[in-house]
Amino acid sequence: MKIMLACNAGMSTSLLVQKMRKEAAAQGIDATIEANPLNKALEKIDGFDILMLGPQISYAKDDAVKAVDGKIPVVVIAMADYGRMNAKKIIADAIATINA
Repeated sequence: MKIMLACNAGMSTSLLVQKMRKEAAAQGIDATIEANPLNKALEKIDGFDILMLGPQISYAKDDAVKAVDGKIPVVVIAMADYGRMNAKKIIADAIATINA
């Protein structure tokens, strides 16, 4: 599973990626998880299974959906999960969306 997180290049998303990697490993999930500013994320999106936007850039969801052109789902991470760095829930959301 390959998850791309997009943000405004903030430090919090880098911390979330670290927590998500640890959680995926703890659950035995083979996952590649990256975070990039949105423009960079869209350049690197080929091969990823999902694009997850930080809530601080939820305004860009429509543009991101157009950019991925239906190839992968685009979701906004829930503000509460993002703020709490709830890696377990965010990974579960990603899996559910990918498998939907």
